Amino acid sequence: MEKKKERLVAAIEKGTVIDHIPAQKTFQVAQLLGLIDSENQVTIGNNYASEKVGKKGIIKVSDKFFTDEEISRLSVVAPKVVLNIIRDYEVVEKKTVDTPDELRGIVKCNNPVCITNNEPMKTIFHVVDKDRGICKCHYCDMEQEMSKVKLC
Repeated sequence: MEKKKERLVAAIEKGTVIDHIPAQKTFQVAQLLGLIDSENQVTIGNNYASEKVGKKGIIKVSDKFFTDEEISRLSVVAPKVVLNIIRDYEVVEKKTVDTPDELRGIVKCNNPVCITNNEPMKTIFHVVDKDRGICKCHYCDMEQEMSKVKLC
């Protein structure tokens, strides 16, 4: 007798499913994207088994499609997550989130004397090593590990 797989989280009619989030980052992703206070229906699942990342989180957001800026912010916290765009209960687009070459107004500089910490201006970071997660401040050249940065 064939064993059917049970759906762990209810399907959504339209919106976005964020999948393959490292389990320890799931709630940080929800906070980062402003989903904690969202008016949209949000389903958060965590610690599901995953061949790709060991244990994963998944977030389903009804009636929400994320902007490029929101996706760039997401890439700092959880690169390589998969966004599934849903319309009429079907996945119409699937994309892996990649860290962009430049991060504008997303990451704070760790250098206390950097101009961005002393003047009202947006930060700019160049991603110098995507594999190791290293970014460098455009203004003071200080390098930072993206896994340890503070977000603006």
